[in-house]
Amino acid sequence: MTNSTITTTPSSSTTSSSSSIETKTVAQWRIPISKIIVVLPAFNEEENIGKLIESIDESLHNINQNFEIIVVDDGSKDHTIDVVNSYNKLIPITLIKHEINQGLGGTIRDGLKHAASICHERDIVVAMDADNTHPAGLMVQMIRKIREGVDVVIASRYQKGSRTIGVPWNRRPLSTLASILFRIIFPIHGVKDYTCGYRAYRGHILRRAFNEFGNTFVSETGFQCMVDILFKLRKFDIIFDEVPMILRYDHKRGLSKMKITKTIKDTLKLALKRYFNP
Repeated sequence: MTNSTITTTPSSSTTSSSSSIETKTVAQWRIPISKIIVVLPAFNEEENIGKLIESIDESLHNINQNFEIIVVDDGSKDHTIDVVNSYNKLIPITLIKHEINQGLGGTIRDGLKHAASICHERDIVVAMDADNTHPAGLMVQMIRKIREGVDVVIASRYQKGSRTIGVPWNRRPLSTLASILFRIIFPIHGVKDYTCGYRAYRGHILRRAFNEFGNTFVSETGFQCMVDILFKLRKFDIIFDEVPMILRYDHKRGLSKMKITKTIKDTLKLALKRYFNP
């Protein structure tokens, strides 16, 4: 909105001096519209990331929301980068490339760090998987919660109304066990789903975290990094909440990147490490 559309037109009896004062007051009151910065960690997602980018664009345009997408490519060997670049002329996208695969931890770290460095006070950062299993439309509800006063919103598989469709049987016990374990050992008010990577953060909360921890804010390399992010954010006096998610694993093309046994071991090791050395 331009200044001319928000400036009150003075009546004929108003002096030029009072008009100047009134215009200045209105200009000072106006606050820039916040931007949504979407972070997508990607590794060999040529079959999925295009549809996701289109869904993000549609969802945020439907609410007239200014946004930017940050894709961190973690050394993909397929055409993920080509697919992302094909949208550059239509959608504001920043592409960060890893020449060598660093794992989810290093990828989400670089994405969140870049988002924190460019975001303004009222901006919101949304992180989600690039494999099209996280419904982009849900971020509208997550954004609303942030604007209502929540600091971190998690798309949860454990809230009333949530569903998981097409998730392999051997992945379900991992997330359920982790949820129960962490709620007992590391309770965080408002959090049931500790491992889901689909989250919305206030931008200034991320800046504060990187100022406090530096690169060690995301120090775990594997999927357990999402748990560790929560462990570190719980140090701050902030509000967490969740929204129910329908996880559409049936929308994903290609094989899962998660190694179940290794992820379970690494997550349990992290829990022990943080328990004895907070």
